[in-house]
Amino acid sequence: MTDDPQHRVVVRLDRLLARRDMTLVELSERVGVSVVNLSVLKNGRARAIRFSTLTAVCDALGCEVGDLLAVEPP
Repeated sequence: MTDDPQHRVVVRLDRLLARRDMTLVELSERVGVSVVNLSVLKNGRARAIRFSTLTAVCDALGCEVGDLLAVEPP
């Protein structure tokens, strides 16, 4: 998560990758997004994500958006 107190979105990409025994490099190849950009997302430092990227990641991981992203309670 970031230092921004208003930001409570949590990215669960690491869990999904582990459950599917997939590396970030493999996901990068499948979705056409750089490893660096996926790493920024995975570590919760992304400020935005395109719907096309979100769709591609969910398709590659066989998940729903809610499996990938969650909002922490205040």
